[in-house]
Amino acid sequence: MFDNSIVFPGLHLKFDFSPVAFKIFGLEIRWYGIIIAVGFLCGFLVSNYIAKKENVQTDVLLDIAIISTPIAIIFARVYYVVFNFREFKENIASIFAIRQGGLAIYGAVIGALLSSYVYCRIKKLSFLKICDIGSYGLILGQAIGRWGNFANREAYGYETNLPWRMQIYSFEAGRRIEVHPTFLYESIWDFIVFFTLLYLRRYKKKDGEIFGYYLILYSAGRFFIEALRTDSLMLGSIRISQLVAVICIVIGTAIILKSRLQYFDKI
Repeated sequence: MFDNSIVFPGLHLKFDFSPVAFKIFGLEIRWYGIIIAVGFLCGFLVSNYIAKKENVQTDVLLDIAIISTPIAIIFARVYYVVFNFREFKENIASIFAIRQGGLAIYGAVIGALLSSYVYCRIKKLSFLKICDIGSYGLILGQAIGRWGNFANREAYGYETNLPWRMQIYSFEAGRRIEVHPTFLYESIWDFIVFFTLLYLRRYKKKDGEIFGYYLILYSAGRFFIEALRTDSLMLGSIRISQLVAVICIVIGTAIILKSRLQYFDKI
């Protein structure tokens, strides 16, 4: 029987718990799902608070959340499957086994953005304003949700001897290894981005700027953290998340530059 505990030897911390929180009628309820749900709820409440400040009806945000959530999950799964198809080609039915893991955050963001865009066009709402409001909740949800990876013993990095290294059992290696806790790196970075966006809100000139900053800041952190991970989705020798991060930084920069140029043209 392998040791399933999570240890931070340099910090003298040890966590010994099962990824399964409890069972209901034989169905396993995992900490991963609970943590993701908590992150989603906290993110929604924050965005809901911002929506009131921006004079956007909270019913609008609730409608978008209800519509976008299942679509985001589908896109997150499709994204993961497309760039990791070798894992599923021998058993196509396993594509639908989402509870076994395999979701990609960039896929979820793409799905949420597309569904929100369609909703805003139908309701004649400002898409960029909705993106701004959603950015606060999205990054907070990501910051909290990364702890689901901790509970699942996944999304860790290469082996290291740094003082804050994390020791876990690796099925691939067949032994306990000491690795970069990349889930922690990203969670900390996401919290920093969240509070930075709140600070930048007071300097916002036009709709879309907060979303632009979200794209730049989150993607910059993800680019460097992804380089430490051992489970990256690949396109040849290119890490997909790093490629998407660069694209997002370019898009975010273009949004902010366009917004600022339009603002100064009116002065």
